[in-house]
Amino acid sequence: MELKNNINDSKQLISIIQSRYPKMSKGQKLIAQYIIKNYDKVAFMTASKLGETVGVSESTVVRFANALGYSGYPKLQDALQELIKNKLTTVQRVQMSNEDYSDDATILSKVLKSDIDNIKGTLEEIDPKAFKDASEEILKARKIYVLGMRSSYVIAQYLGFYLDLILDNVQVIRMDMGDVFEQIVRINEEDVIIAFSFPRYSKKSYQVVDYAKSKGAHVISITDSYFAPVACLSDNTLLVKSNMASFVDSLVPAMTVANALAISVGMKEKSEITKYFNDLEKIWKDYAIYE
Repeated sequence: MELKNNINDSKQLISIIQSRYPKMSKGQKLIAQYIIKNYDKVAFMTASKLGETVGVSESTVVRFANALGYSGYPKLQDALQELIKNKLTTVQRVQMSNEDYSDDATILSKVLKSDIDNIKGTLEEIDPKAFKDASEEILKARKIYVLGMRSSYVIAQYLGFYLDLILDNVQVIRMDMGDVFEQIVRINEEDVIIAFSFPRYSKKSYQVVDYAKSKGAHVISITDSYFAPVACLSDNTLLVKSNMASFVDSLVPAMTVANALAISVGMKEKSEITKYFNDLEKIWKDYAIYE
C-alpha cells in the first residue's frame, strides 16, 4: 500500500528507510545513505539527477521508491518536501533553485508546468464535501473574517473583495491596521473565519485562528496539509497542492480555490449579485462615468 503523502508519514520516512536498509540491494543502499545525509537536497532532485549523483541508474532510483511503498519517485519526493518545507529559510530555497532555474526560458517553462501540476493535484486531493460545507457556512454566517499572512494576504484580499460584492458582512483582517486581535475581538459562534496558510507557516495566523476557535467561530482553512497548524483547528479544510520549487511560493492553486469559493457563494446568492451590478450600472449611467 502506498504511503499517504502527509506530514506524519514524512516524519517516519527516515526511520522507514533505516529499517528497510538491510534488505536493500547495493544500489538502493547507496541511495538510502545519500538521502539520510542529504534529504533536503534530494527533495528537489529529479530521479535521473539523484541516480547520477549517487552512481546508479534512474530505474534503480524508481525501484528504491517502490521498495519504500511509493507508486513512483515523485511521491517519494513529495514526502521529502513535506518533511522539510517548514524548515527551509528563503536563502536556502534560493540556493536550491540556482541549478534548476538557469535561464529565462527554463524559468517560464518550469514555473508554468509546476502551477499546472499543482492545480491538477489540488483537484485530485480537495474534498468536495468540505468545499460545499465551507460555502454553506459562509452564507449563513453573521460575519465573515478572511485571514492571510505574508504572501497569503494577497489571496485573502482577493477572496474578501469578491465576497464583499455578494455579502455585506465580510472583513479582511488587515496587517496595516494595528494589532490583528483588535479586529476580531468580537468574533463569536455565529461567525466564520477563513484562513490561508502556507509554509513557512505563520505563528500569528495560528494564534488568530486559535482565538477565533476558542470563541466558537467556524474555521475554514485553505492550506497545503491536513497537518498544517491552522488545519488542526479547522472545521473545514480545503487542501491545496503546493510545492517549493523556488523562493517564490506557488499561490496559483490557492487563488483558484478562492475563486471557486467566491463563485459558489455567488451562485447561491444570484439575486444579490444581480442587484449589485444593476445598482452599479445605474451609478455609472447617472454620473456618465463612461461617456
